[in-house]
Amino acid sequence: MHARPLLLCGALCMAAATVQGQGNPAFGTTARAGVFFESYSFGSGLAFDRISEFTIPVTLTQRVGSRLTVDLGTAYTRASVRETNGHTIDHAGPFDTDVRATVGVIPDRLIFTLVTTLPTGATAVPDTTLPLFGATATDLLGFTTPGFGSGGGVSAGFASAFKMSGDWAVGTGASYRYGASYTPVQGGGTLTPGGEVRARFGIEGPFGGGGRKYFRGAFVYTTSGGNDLGGGRESIIGDRALAYAAVSMPLGRSNLALYGWEMRRLRARNFDAPGAVSVPRGNVLALGARLERPVSPQLTVVPLLEFRHELTGPTDRMELLGYLVRTGADLRYRLTERVTAVVQAQLAFGSLRDDQQNVSIVGPRLGVLIEWTR
Repeated sequence: MHARPLLLCGALCMAAATVQGQGNPAFGTTARAGVFFESYSFGSGLAFDRISEFTIPVTLTQRVGSRLTVDLGTAYTRASVRETNGHTIDHAGPFDTDVRATVGVIPDRLIFTLVTTLPTGATAVPDTTLPLFGATATDLLGFTTPGFGSGGGVSAGFASAFKMSGDWAVGTGASYRYGASYTPVQGGGTLTPGGEVRARFGIEGPFGGGGRKYFRGAFVYTTSGGNDLGGGRESIIGDRALAYAAVSMPLGRSNLALYGWEMRRLRARNFDAPGAVSVPRGNVLALGARLERPVSPQLTVVPLLEFRHELTGPTDRMELLGYLVRTGADLRYRLTERVTAVVQAQLAFGSLRDDQQNVSIVGPRLGVLIEWTR
């Protein structure tokens, strides 16, 4: 399953904040459900001229005492690619379901996490849908659901945190993922994923006059074993390094957040071995800003701007895959003390580089998310 780096950072990069949150003894439930639609139109030069995706994500979080939190997350997705000849490639169905248990082994100091991925998503798809799966997986476009299923698996890891001088904190973590075998293409061979090891380091704290500014930063390093394709063939991917940083600061009645992340995919080990199918090197860079401006006690407007840039290539010199600029706004409205609604409206535009020519990209991202807590 392909993971979006920005979501990875948001969920996992600050081990310190995660561990400290385990000290809350309250029992409570948080449920989220939404509807998201995103579509991109492309200029002439590609084999397709439109990619669209419709997603309904659902998550449930249950806190049980001061040490245990259980999360469940899944989604339903419908995606399509329209080729230039008018033919459409479609896929619809549920996504894999993640069930995560987080245990505070030492409150505010050490947590253990166990994630079980249930293979409720798509496996053994027709080979005619492969162009759709490849088109939605790119980090440049950043689809809400970049993949549609796997054979399931289990991940286990830990995170720890401790305070430094003042109010600064440092967090570290490590995890291992085992993926179950499955048949990705109908009539094809069995794919056995290689194990994945991930290490994380994060730091956060206030700075500036009166500590009104806040910094968060993280570094995530991932290494994976080769995916066994059968028949002596193996798909291999290089190690990935991801760095993330964000600064938030007051700006009048508003709060400004500036962030950036960069993911580098290194050349795979043994890329030239017989039977090896190597994933090319890659580099994705994103820079963005969000301004949270309260309009009333219930309503907050959050305009945003993000620039994303991707390079790829099998050689030492990578080439431009494309760039994307995304702008728009989120509207957060507190309906009641327990229910909050978020409306998202964004527009992206940019360019893809294909066969020595630039292909334009433009498209919206629209969504509604409802959160309920008790």
